[in-house]
Amino acid sequence: MQILIADDSALVRAMLQDTLEEAGYDVIACEDGLQAWEAIARGESRLAVLDWMMPGLSGIDICRKLHDEHVANWVYAILLTSKDKLDDILHAFQSGASDHVCKPFREAELLARIKVGEKMINLQMELAQSQKLESVGQLAAGIAHEINTPTQYVSDNTRFLKDAFQDINKVLAQYGTFLEAARQGPIDASLITQLEEVITQADIDYLCQEIPLAIDQSLCGVEQVAKIVRAMKDFSHPGNTAKMFVNLKDTVETTISVARNEWKYVANVVTQFDESLTEVSCLPGELNQVLLNLIVNASHAIGDKLGSGSGERGTITIGTRRLEDFAEIFVQDTGTGIPESARRRIYDPFFTTKAVGKGTGQGLAISYSVVVEKHGGEIDFVTEEGVGTTFFIRLPLQCEVAA
Repeated sequence: MQILIADDSALVRAMLQDTLEEAGYDVIACEDGLQAWEAIARGESRLAVLDWMMPGLSGIDICRKLHDEHVANWVYAILLTSKDKLDDILHAFQSGASDHVCKPFREAELLARIKVGEKMINLQMELAQSQKLESVGQLAAGIAHEINTPTQYVSDNTRFLKDAFQDINKVLAQYGTFLEAARQGPIDASLITQLEEVITQADIDYLCQEIPLAIDQSLCGVEQVAKIVRAMKDFSHPGNTAKMFVNLKDTVETTISVARNEWKYVANVVTQFDESLTEVSCLPGELNQVLLNLIVNASHAIGDKLGSGSGERGTITIGTRRLEDFAEIFVQDTGTGIPESARRRIYDPFFTTKAVGKGTGQGLAISYSVVVEKHGGEIDFVTEEGVGTTFFIRLPLQCEVAA
């Protein structure tokens, strides 16, 4: 694991580096707070040991910025300080520090606290993966439901066509008997009666009307299943770790289709696309995950506002537009809105306003990381309690794409 250390004392810095390297860690050594902040902002380490007092930016300043600006999603920050009064320690935690170690530090204590930090980072990563798997599970259930309906059309119509063919086959067999008798001479009246009875029993007029409809409905069902499968394929982009140009409208429509089972019972989806805004450089699979998180959150917010079994529906409006040097995607809902007390923390890992068991608190933290850190973009929102929320994703239009 790579650990960042920052102390303006060359002696303390050397002691920290020797201790950590002997314990098997890779070390990034910074001489002051500004240098440390720049390394953290680049995502070079998720565990940092910071001197409380440093020129430029102090360790306390860095902790505050980590909390306020959500850089690198989440960093376990250990403050190194000679301050050991209770008020000082409380101040450190209130500023966003994860832990503290008193100077002069004891090697065993420092390493033990770093081990705790490692466990917390691993837990955060496991929960992030859990959130993705939770999304996959929700999608799997929803997609199974979406596929079930057209599949049922095909199954029912195939059984109908099977029975219809048996009836038609009886009519054709009777026609064969009738034709053979006609070749041999005058037709007996009983053969005409038998043919009429078979035609009546088969209800040929009904079959001639219903068979084309059954075939059309089955073809539509097959196309619907194919559409869902294509959407899932486009949504997942397995193994795609390089940025590529994608059609933003297609990306949004794919995610709307994939998330259909989440919103169709509580909301109508309205789209507003800027047709001039076509291909945008991004990580398609990651962007799809962000859009999915926002659509699912919007659906839940509307569902919470309307209540179970109300029969009412809200509206989710999703669109794209060009905003100076950015391509903007917005997701607007008519849900509950975000409580004022929660607005500063919505991108924090593990934080959620949802009921227990309904969310891990990782969706927006992951979304922030994807948009800001992986794309160099922006994510923002406006909200009003009882009215709804609009999230804005802005991706830079001028991006290099790997060949």
